[in-house]
Amino acid sequence: MMQNLSGLWQGQFSYPRTFQAEFFTASLLEQAGMLSGTITEKAVNQADVSGVFLAYVNGQHDGATVHFLKRYESATRTHTVHYTGQVNSDSTEISGVWSIPGNWSGPFLMVRAQPEQQRAVHRQTEQVE
Repeated sequence: MMQNLSGLWQGQFSYPRTFQAEFFTASLLEQAGMLSGTITEKAVNQADVSGVFLAYVNGQHDGATVHFLKRYESATRTHTVHYTGQVNSDSTEISGVWSIPGNWSGPFLMVRAQPEQQRAVHRQTEQVE
């Protein structure tokens, strides 16, 4: 049964060349099949001086298919990344392909955070408000 994708996700995307894979945390909100949220990732490429990147996500979830765009808020990463993936049957994983049109593409995997991690993030958010 497909579930709402709102919540905290841990992910990884891989490059097609010799760069190391990068890891990220996504906070997604799904309303009526529309996805929005943020992604925070720590760069492993030494050329990225700042090391941590924030990006905004907008897209949609229809059945087992997910499409979203990731737009960075960074002076060094100004490109938009397209993600297309499939949600597994219990809505705990999303896997697919990311692409920068006309440039690079590679695989990605997102795994829903465990319930205790979700509660910890929710408590931290409540304290900030």
